Amino acid sequence: MKNHYPCLEVQGIKEKKALKAIRSLPRELFVSQELKEIAYIDSALPIDCKQTISQPFIVAYMTEKLELKPNDNVLEIGTGSGFQTGVLAQLAQEVCTIEIYNELSKRAQQVLNKLCFQNINYKVGDGKEGWQEFAPFDKIIVTALAQEIPSNLINQLKTNGKLIIPLRVNENEDFLFLINKLENNKLEKQQLIQIRFVNLV
Repeated sequence: MKNHYPCLEVQGIKEKKALKAIRSLPRELFVSQELKEIAYIDSALPIDCKQTISQPFIVAYMTEKLELKPNDNVLEIGTGSGFQTGVLAQLAQEVCTIEIYNELSKRAQQVLNKLCFQNINYKVGDGKEGWQEFAPFDKIIVTALAQEIPSNLINQLKTNGKLIIPLRVNENEDFLFLINKLENNKLEKQQLIQIRFVNLV
């Protein structure tokens, strides 16, 4: 297999299963025809609805931090291009993904169905509400910038579950945060790396 994104290990990604999952997905299928030639650069790229497909490093980093297990039930907020969804679906038992833009959800479904994924549930709607029908979740990943942690997502996360989310810290700084849900609904909040994401709507 061609070693797409050779810089990932240099950037500190160590989880071999996550690396394999990312490199097994043909990223050119998740971008427009005009961007196919640069599909494998380590950069976010524009997609429809003024959204982006995340930088491969960010996809790898967020996936690694979730410490996914084969029997995990995962909720993704922000299907977007479907690239992160495809990575999650290779590492977890079931993925439930919510996208507010119907156009993006349909496009992602087409690509992921073409790639024969059968463990993904799709929904068009407000990701801040979560997906009660499939809760509780072992892991939750939010792929758009939030001003605060949506309470519904915390409520739908299992005890000892993990939530990774981009949050606004102040006017000029946004960071990824890893939230561990402890006993009695207590939260352990860890600030990770500074990032730039489109806003959660």
